[in-house]
Amino acid sequence: MRFMMLMIPGVYQGAESQKTGADFTPSAEAVEKMMKYNEELAKAGALISLDGLHPPVAGARVSFSGGKPKVTDGPFTESKEVLGGYWMIQVKSREEAIEWAKRVPADEGDLIEVRQVFETSEFPEDVQKAVKTLRAKR
Repeated sequence: MRFMMLMIPGVYQGAESQKTGADFTPSAEAVEKMMKYNEELAKAGALISLDGLHPPVAGARVSFSGGKPKVTDGPFTESKEVLGGYWMIQVKSREEAIEWAKRVPADEGDLIEVRQVFETSEFPEDVQKAVKTLRAKR
């Protein structure tokens, strides 16, 4: 089973978000702790991929209304939860994914959201057939 663990840093939320300009980077200590955690994931054979994301002030959102895209540059003041990075992991169960999330060296106010990835086999037969047809055309 594949799961995505989404890091929602407390520093990107509310009044704290004012501290995260385009040049924001985590401390060396925080990066060192996270690297050790990432190495544990890799050694366990659970890690598929991971990345950290630049702060929202450096991002953009593309929304769709009336069939037309609209671009909004960051920061996104209306946002309550903003992603700071992710891990894609492969584990045997939801419970195992949650156990890995509980081990993240998170700071006060951080949040890790755990979401299972849809596998093609979980979709109805007609959707599986459409996916298979599109993959064959590649």
